[in-house]
Amino acid sequence: MLKGLGGLGDMAKMMKAAQEMQGKMAQLQVDLANITVEGESGAGLVKATATAKGTLTGLDIDPSIFNSDDKEVVEDLILAAIKDAQEKALERTKEETRKLTEEMGLPAGMDLPV
Repeated sequence: MLKGLGGLGDMAKMMKAAQEMQGKMAQLQVDLANITVEGESGAGLVKATATAKGTLTGLDIDPSIFNSDDKEVVEDLILAAIKDAQEKALERTKEETRKLTEEMGLPAGMDLPV
């Protein structure tokens, strides 16, 4: 179709590939907002739920830990569960991004903006 126009055919292929990548990245953003992960602390006494984008969506606290003498322990458990959920969200984001780069034939370890 673009024979005789030099590198314009290659440029058209590159533009098409860039548009495809942009569409897949947009879909990945939607997917990450819908994937949930759960972090926990205190052997499951405190659980935090977050999206793979790291947005905290829920917190479940076992009532057995509520004791006014243990206020600092409870606060630490809550923070630990949230941190665990955020770490799992980051790992899931990396995993989903890695899958996308492999699917698109991009080099392993290529960091895509998410």
